[in-house]
Amino acid sequence: MHTTLEIIRQRHQSGSQPGQRNDDARLVVVLEGGSSRAAFGGGMVGVLEEHGLLPVFDAVYGASAGALNGAWLICEKANENIHGWWTPESIKEIIKPANFVRGKPIVNGDFLVDEMYESFTRMGFEEILASPVEYHPLATDADSGESVDLAPFITDRATLKTAMKATTRIPVLSGDPVSLGGRRFIDGGMAENIPIETALAQGATHLLVLRTRQPSVDLASTHKLKQQAVALWMRKNAAGALHTWENRNRRKQQLEVLLRDSPQVLQVAPPEGAPKISMIGQATETQKLAVEMGKEQMRQVLREAGIS
Repeated sequence: MHTTLEIIRQRHQSGSQPGQRNDDARLVVVLEGGSSRAAFGGGMVGVLEEHGLLPVFDAVYGASAGALNGAWLICEKANENIHGWWTPESIKEIIKPANFVRGKPIVNGDFLVDEMYESFTRMGFEEILASPVEYHPLATDADSGESVDLAPFITDRATLKTAMKATTRIPVLSGDPVSLGGRRFIDGGMAENIPIETALAQGATHLLVLRTRQPSVDLASTHKLKQQAVALWMRKNAAGALHTWENRNRRKQQLEVLLRDSPQVLQVAPPEGAPKISMIGQATETQKLAVEMGKEQMRQVLREAGIS
């Protein structure tokens, strides 16, 4: 059994609580983003919630939509609102490809946080603020390109909501950079799509990493037109982070190698043959299938630890 899974099992069986541990581990959840693709992670988080496993973790780290899945885990409202990953009333209100010709955001993170999370799929903002399990959403500094943990900027409901907008502010698709704490931020997935380096730098000893795609150390490529379109947007809106965009595929490869080689990391990923979902995927049945696949993958891992 992987050591990360063994700590989860031991803490769960003993009723261990944050701040009252009987071990020296710092156990964290790290969540990959991917916009619509994060439906896989939504299912995984739902299973952690089903088994009451939030208290075994000391912190939750996430980038982009992974940070939103992390928020659902911490407030323990993931399953209550999991339909948001597939129902047209939710996903088609947030993702509107036709907005491109209207000059409006295609992926409307502001509407998601300010409207959907207040009414249709209610986010537990106050529960997140009060939780002893730390919440660490990551974003990319628009003026330096560095990966930034937004946790120190979160002091109340308003700054929490702003942090959620910042971590999901996808270049080209989602509007201008988000201001928080006197700095400007864009999508966290650009600088650290799976924020394991930040988690390790902050003392994580064991990491449960929830993926939204199959692990691969192959160097990814980007379509030439997308490369040019995003670079143009970056030069206009986030010139200091242009180098981060240009180097992001190499950066992703470096993180994949770290994930593969670190004995501290246990990855849970979609199965081979899982549907490929674009960042703006809206197909109801595909999204629902991704959630169910994520659930089954997490259940299989927990069964290995005798948690069922």
